[in-house]
Amino acid sequence: MPLARHDREARRAVRSDGSGPGKIVERRPRRRLWLGWTRRRWILVAILGLILFFAVWGLAGYLSVSSGVSDANARLPKNVRPALTPDNGLLFSTPTTILLLGTDHATGRGSAGRGADQHSDSITLLHTDPGRHRLYYLSIPRDLRAYVPGYGYQKINTAMQYGGTRLAIRAVDKLVGAGMPINHVVIVDFNHFEKLIDAIGGITVNVPENIVSNRFDCPYSTQQRCLQWKGWRFHKGPTHLSGHEALIFSRIRENSLDPSWTDFDRQHDQQLVEQATLNKLSSPSLFFSLPFDGNPLFKPIATDLSTWKLLQLSWVKFRSGKSIHCRLGGTSETIGGGDYIIGSSENIRVIDEVLGRSAPQPPPKGEPYAPGCIVGANSNY
Repeated sequence: MPLARHDREARRAVRSDGSGPGKIVERRPRRRLWLGWTRRRWILVAILGLILFFAVWGLAGYLSVSSGVSDANARLPKNVRPALTPDNGLLFSTPTTILLLGTDHATGRGSAGRGADQHSDSITLLHTDPGRHRLYYLSIPRDLRAYVPGYGYQKINTAMQYGGTRLAIRAVDKLVGAGMPINHVVIVDFNHFEKLIDAIGGITVNVPENIVSNRFDCPYSTQQRCLQWKGWRFHKGPTHLSGHEALIFSRIRENSLDPSWTDFDRQHDQQLVEQATLNKLSSPSLFFSLPFDGNPLFKPIATDLSTWKLLQLSWVKFRSGKSIHCRLGGTSETIGGGDYIIGSSENIRVIDEVLGRSAPQPPPKGEPYAPGCIVGANSNY
């Protein structure tokens, strides 16, 4: 009987040392090569290519943002920087205070606007506390009666009108005291904010309550439709807003569904828009559009912050676990025909809470202008 093929080859095989029959070594099929390269080499090249792509894209985004920041730095008046207190270190590890000023020179589409009006409609201090991983937002009512250097006691928002950003910084510095010096300033022009929000694909704002606004900026072209129109409507809860909708939301002065609506509510809405935009600008999803949109995004902004400082601020914001929203306040009074908010002695306590010297305390209920702090970004504040 003929032997099986395996047995025949095993008997013929001899070990290299001649000691006896050897083992049959079956040849494995060679891997197919594509253009002379193995699959492992192609995977390695693909990974290196992706790393190079992200590096080049990131560099292009950085240069685009840097160009926009340089333009924003150039828009800041030269006399502003001397009024700021220099940082004591990196934003990564050192507490920093940034003054956010929102201005709105227009009353709406198709109107003449308030081109000569330079009042600051929104005044907010952003205080970082990297050691505790916290961000503090301190809202200052624009009608708060405060000392404006060279002009005596006035509404604090008039400082911008009288002496520009430099005087606004000095007035806020005088108000909050030496314990919280202002290191940087960011000025946002709400009149041009619409394009920025559209450029980043809109923003999502957690609307604190149902709103039916007063009649302004009628969306219809005929007068008859506008007379029948009740006003802008916003529903409570997370709401996606386009640039124009965000602008309308930040300008609402009355809510027919809430008779207790005050100017505090309008400032709160403006701050919600500012913070939602900041969240979108620092989100990873925006990374892929930076090489194309980095420069235009900063057109509504004037600031002394450099690109490196903004990157540090984004990292501090990313690392922060808590956001604490505070406000100064007092009582409403009429002086010389003008409505003012006379500051409360509790404002000193609120400033201490922003500086981390005491635990945040909410304002008393039933007092619309009372100062206090609330932990969390979803508060009606």
